[in-house]
Amino acid sequence: MADRIIPSVNSLVKYDNAVLVTKHPEKKLPPLKVQSGITTTTPSPKPGTSAADLRKETDEILNSILPPKEWEEDGQLWRQQVSSTPATRLDVINLQEQLDMRLQQRQARETGICPVRRELYTQCFDEIIRQVTINCAERGLLLLRVRDELRMTVAAYQALYESSIAFGMRKALQAEQGKADLEESVKSLREEKADLERQLLDQRTKAEQMERRSSELRAAEEKKHTEEITFLKKTNQQLKTQLEGIIAPKK
Repeated sequence: MADRIIPSVNSLVKYDNAVLVTKHPEKKLPPLKVQSGITTTTPSPKPGTSAADLRKETDEILNSILPPKEWEEDGQLWRQQVSSTPATRLDVINLQEQLDMRLQQRQARETGICPVRRELYTQCFDEIIRQVTINCAERGLLLLRVRDELRMTVAAYQALYESSIAFGMRKALQAEQGKADLEESVKSLREEKADLERQLLDQRTKAEQMERRSSELRAAEEKKHTEEITFLKKTNQQLKTQLEGIIAPKK
């Protein structure tokens, strides 16, 4: 294998130098799987265990927590593992400074939902897990459970948020469709109202015409009746006078 220095500029997690894989990787035992809510037991070092064995065991735990990066370049396979070098106080200070600097460089929002801020804090937490795991594997695995629980909680909230957004969109579309239906119904009712108003106006006009004609007929009948009464009275008076004229000479 040949070493290649590739600074990990995109991550706050500290990695070793990338190495060139010149042959097919040997078969290794599957990495330790750590699930949320399940305690993973780490084999306790047996009496007489060498420092090399302890380092190998720590490397395996680190690789199970933070899998190595692999990529191909010019037909060659490169691999980069997380660093197993213990962190010093200066490393922690540098980590904090790097976090603040990248938050500012990438213009992460200080409040609310911000994918950039979440990504950087996730990298920072992974680096802290790496540092703690080197000193105490059990403590590192416990922090891993905390990280997985946090990720599961955030994923649940994200799924809930997305489902609520979809529900809100469906309700908005239904409301929009209902609004269109109501507008169509209002338009139809307005047209029906206008038609009824026209019919009412026509009926009122007809009623006024009939009332006027009835009044004219009644007036004509009253006039005719009055004229007939007057004529009859006059005829009666004439007949009465003639009758009195006939009766008077006989006396």
